[in-house]
Amino acid sequence: MVSGNQTPVMEFIFLGFSGMPRAHVFLFFIFLAIYLVILTGNTTIVTLIQLDSRLHSPMYFFLSHLSCLDVCYSSVTVPKILANFVSQKPTISYNQCMAQMFFLMTFAGSECALLAVMAYDRYAAICQPLRYSHLMNSQVRVSLATFSWLWGFLNSSIHTTLATNLSFCGANQIDHIFCDVPPLLKIACSDTYVNEMVLHTATIFVGLSPFLLVVISYVYILSAILRIRSNTGRRKAFSTCTSHVVVVIIYFGMANLNYNRPSAGYSLEIDTLISTLYCIITPMLNPLIYSFRNKEVKNALWKALGLNSKEFTSPRKQ
Repeated sequence: MVSGNQTPVMEFIFLGFSGMPRAHVFLFFIFLAIYLVILTGNTTIVTLIQLDSRLHSPMYFFLSHLSCLDVCYSSVTVPKILANFVSQKPTISYNQCMAQMFFLMTFAGSECALLAVMAYDRYAAICQPLRYSHLMNSQVRVSLATFSWLWGFLNSSIHTTLATNLSFCGANQIDHIFCDVPPLLKIACSDTYVNEMVLHTATIFVGLSPFLLVVISYVYILSAILRIRSNTGRRKAFSTCTSHVVVVIIYFGMANLNYNRPSAGYSLEIDTLISTLYCIITPMLNPLIYSFRNKEVKNALWKALGLNSKEFTSPRKQ
């Protein structure tokens, strides 16, 4: 919003990669390659889950939603970053900036909630095996997935509504590579107290609360696994959780660096690196982690390609 004689800001300029203009062509192809890996990997996982009946379980149902979120999440930021690499001026219009921020926070918040839901699914499978089919019936898992998407939508709606009421007084240079709440608050000339309080509150409810639910779930899971007497049973139970644990550590770790680092003490280059890790590396790693660590996904892939999975998984006999 603009008041008095203030000049309305029609566009913002990203400063994220401004210090390395000679590397833009190289970075363009690096980002493009990573984006293609994100699209290919996550689309492949969704397709395999739809086609292979062995993957029609609650765990893979939630994994398909995670892959959809990763595609949407990266598609909000990466195409614009690629366009700015080949343009004379890395800009984004005001309306596009607000839209980018809205969808970015929607998908990021939804992924936080979905990771907590996936932890609950593992808890139900390992700690309540006799009731698992009831606890995770089709109606329950659809409701939990829907809640995850709505959770992110509600969070982003509040932040975007508050952001549209900010004044920028002609300041339009953003120390970032995409539109997000913290960098916009830094250049706003109007009072940002409410925005900052809402951001801190959202960090607790949208970020910290799902993470704590994940931790609590795995405390119960670990306790149940340690009570399993056979080593084979313990290894099998651990194997169903390993991929999810790795994804949780990477995602929440990157999110914490992106949103909770000090406002001072980091250079623009470090900020850019952290933002890059947050917006493209995590979505790229998720399908790789689940495909390499999960025998069922690999077997489904070999089947889809018309290959015999035993040729790749069975040890050689002397």
